[in-house]
Amino acid sequence: MKDKIMMLVFVLVLGTILTAILVAVNYYTTPVISRNEQREIQAGILQALGIPFPEEEAQQVFAGSVQARQAGGKDYYVAGEGAVAFAYAGSGLWGPINGIVALNPDLSTLKGVTILHQEETPGLGSRITEQAYLDTFRGKDFTSGLKLTPPGKAKAANEIDAITGATLSPKAFLQILNANLAASVPAIREGEKQ
Repeated sequence: MKDKIMMLVFVLVLGTILTAILVAVNYYTTPVISRNEQREIQAGILQALGIPFPEEEAQQVFAGSVQARQAGGKDYYVAGEGAVAFAYAGSGLWGPINGIVALNPDLSTLKGVTILHQEETPGLGSRITEQAYLDTFRGKDFTSGLKLTPPGKAKAANEIDAITGATLSPKAFLQILNANLAASVPAIREGEKQ
């Protein structure tokens, strides 16, 4: 009986100590994680807007180059020349995809797109994060919706080439962009009129 009580006391004491350690680690790391996430978002906004920055100075460049605004409950960011960026999110083929999309001052064409998080298949669907692929979005007119075409066939102002061997991830990505653009751009247009 005494052994069982000692074992129970040992488990309770050890559990309490380990719980206290986890709470302390969580308390210390939560603000650090939050700051790092904010830096990543700011760097993604700068990259989508085409504003060059040294990695270690992203916060300073962001503060001097971008204004945060809100319209219709949607946060968005405006660069000095009138380009606008906002966060997008949605479900990809295998998991969430989120990032930043930037619009030219005309609010009808894309200036740039970045992906901050994705869970697509490594080496296939994850190729949507390659800069060469993201660069194909520059200057595309999204007003009638972005459309996916077979690789090498994009000709119209709103067409984007698929990725050979990974058609479903780019298709899901375009659906995310189209949905977010349709939901956010009207509010941003209204916000910029004021």
